[in-house]
Amino acid sequence: MTKIFPFRALRPVRDKVHLVATRPYYSYKKNVLSAKLEDNPYTFLRIINPEFDRSRKTKPNSPERFSLVRDKYAEFIEEGILFQDEKSHLYIYRQTKNGHAFTGVVAGASVEEYESDLIKKHEATLTSREAMFTNYLDIVGYNAEPVLLSYPHDEEIEGLLNNFTSDRAEYEFTTTDRIKHELWVLNQDQSTSLTEAFDKLDACYIADGHHRSASSAGLKKKRIEEGRSEFPNEDHFLAFFIDESKLKILEFNRIVKHLNGLSTDDFLKQLELHFIISELDEQTKPKEEHTYSMCLLGKWFMLKCRPEIIDETHPVKCLDAEILTQYVLTPILGINDLKTDENIEFMSGAEPLGVLEEKIQKGKSSVGFVLYPATMDQVKRVADHQMIMPPKSTWVEPKLRSGLTIYHINE
Repeated sequence: MTKIFPFRALRPVRDKVHLVATRPYYSYKKNVLSAKLEDNPYTFLRIINPEFDRSRKTKPNSPERFSLVRDKYAEFIEEGILFQDEKSHLYIYRQTKNGHAFTGVVAGASVEEYESDLIKKHEATLTSREAMFTNYLDIVGYNAEPVLLSYPHDEEIEGLLNNFTSDRAEYEFTTTDRIKHELWVLNQDQSTSLTEAFDKLDACYIADGHHRSASSAGLKKKRIEEGRSEFPNEDHFLAFFIDESKLKILEFNRIVKHLNGLSTDDFLKQLELHFIISELDEQTKPKEEHTYSMCLLGKWFMLKCRPEIIDETHPVKCLDAEILTQYVLTPILGINDLKTDENIEFMSGAEPLGVLEEKIQKGKSSVGFVLYPATMDQVKRVADHQMIMPPKSTWVEPKLRSGLTIYHINE
């Protein structure tokens, strides 16, 4: 079963929603973030960055900083920028990007189902980050960025979503990145229909937001251990449920600063042990699984895995990201930890290949690898076997807005 829960969202008043809702702060370049904070008094970024206009600041990720975030959140409510729905609802959110519509349900997801693996994971979390996010939630008392959860295609749910979105949306606005956003507030009968339909699903999968979901479960556990668990909303966390067939999964490409002391010829010779190499006339993405496009000191090559290095019987070892790590990044280029090594960086498949090529042509890096995107079936296979995908294996869209529907924990 997949339990979804209506909740009383805090959300922007209609005339300011386009000013409040924002991409996560870490997705902005520093100069753009500063400009948005300076020019827009309503942006949710001001809650996340309450000291943007102060010369003296508290320590990042400290209880003092989190307390200021909580206070700024309360200030937005007091000023009438945010209000809370009187009754619990499910919400339908649609994001349309480049003609592709991502439609799903904003609801509370079950901490119990997360812990019992009915909400399935494919990514390991860092203990330090998980603890930091748990402390953040405990102090600020709200969750503003939904976890992205996917579920198998279901005709009943799709029919309900199509029916409910035939009415005019409560919110409809377009952001400067040319993405259209719509939100519907469902009535009790509509919410009940969707809840019953989701209850028939066996499980769902975390597509994006492993640390956010883990920290919500951690918060519940922490408050129980400390004898402070008193709010029903602690049993759930903010989530966006979307049909897995509607997701867009892009690759995460790898860029390495050096060749680990090897000459170009020696590097290519080592690659030939496990890959068939051919030169390319121009930059291009790989067209099939188990192939890579490689930009080496300004030249483009195609690498095709030799059959003996592909283990299709193993959910992780057959993944292109893992093959690249095991046969190139670690043994040849000396990258032993993809999470911490400063000699490797990752670039999402949403970025043009020209960005990767420019880094190499300018001498900032030596080699870049463009991967073929993983599939949802591969992600599910890893999760079903309770295994972990390599770091930065997928770039999943949609990327959701913060501050559109806020989940108040302490009620």
